[in-house]
Amino acid sequence: MDSSPAVRHALDIADDTFVVAAPAAVAALVRDPACWSTWWPDLVPTVTRDRGLAGVQWLVRGTVLGSMEVWLEPWGDGVVVHWYLRASSARFVRRPERERAKRVLSWKRHVCALKDQLESGREPGSPRAGIGVGAVKEQAEPAESI
Repeated sequence: MDSSPAVRHALDIADDTFVVAAPAAVAALVRDPACWSTWWPDLVPTVTRDRGLAGVQWLVRGTVLGSMEVWLEPWGDGVVVHWYLRASSARFVRRPERERAKRVLSWKRHVCALKDQLESGREPGSPRAGIGVGAVKEQAEPAESI
């Protein structure tokens, strides 16, 4: 039996946002390091797994230390952008709720800007351009083995 204490993360965040856009268009932005520095200016993400159309996993250091992932799930005429952050830092041990709220609000601003950019010109409630009623759901490429 292992007697070592379990790792406790000060930040354990999950967020989901639906974007009416082709999975490849969303993946292109998620995989672009220029976006990362805008989305997470205080973090240094290191790719641990590039999943192609399915997203990216990172090891993060900087203000917090841990792991992060953006998983892209094709759904209907768009994609669900799932964001996960599991991190810890001595700086937030006393008030992790403030840091969590700050991170969640910041991510929502960025993912909504991504959504606005990719859905630009689409009438709310209408399918994305090039998709008709009864269209087949696009599939993400299988995750690569590391």
